[in-house]
Amino acid sequence: MSTTIEPATLGRPRDPKIEPAVLEATRQILAEEGFNAATVQEIARRSGTSAPSIYRRWPTRLALIEDAAFSTLTEIAVEATGDLRADLSRLIEGFHGSLGTPAARAAIPGLIAAYQHEPPPPTQWLKFSVRPQFYAIIEAAGAEPGLDVDEIFDVLHGTLLARIFVPLAADHAKRMDTVVEIVMRVLTPPTKPGEP
Repeated sequence: MSTTIEPATLGRPRDPKIEPAVLEATRQILAEEGFNAATVQEIARRSGTSAPSIYRRWPTRLALIEDAAFSTLTEIAVEATGDLRADLSRLIEGFHGSLGTPAARAAIPGLIAAYQHEPPPPTQWLKFSVRPQFYAIIEAAGAEPGLDVDEIFDVLHGTLLARIFVPLAADHAKRMDTVVEIVMRVLTPPTKPGEP
């Protein structure tokens, strides 16, 4: 007769309420007091947990701030329908809305400054990227841009950041249709006279 021995689990099971509480506390601190105030100690205090509990879930303070500030980017789900203008409009509106939240607005400058000395691994940049959706939209529409698609996305990203952080550009933030139109023109350049 054979017996199966179940492997022993180490420690207590994780409390599923901690992660959402920590993320929400981080967002609140970023929005209310800014990047520098969002210390692990303050986040732990406000979320009712401990610094060791936070570090068991996030390797660094910066990783936690990124998760809190940019997790809404993972909620952007634009199905590529082949209608380039409509798909781009939905993607750009969602992208702009996620980057423009109070937590993201507070986190972005602080993260940029921190990464001057301690750049994250490349996989961290892709964790919250909508770049794959941008590629899928272009492919579904059959667009054949004459420029590098990565460069087009980077220009779009820069444009949205400028509209969020630069006061004069921010005045135009409500006119996202102009951004869509510019991207459309880059992705579908008009044919020259005499070309099919």
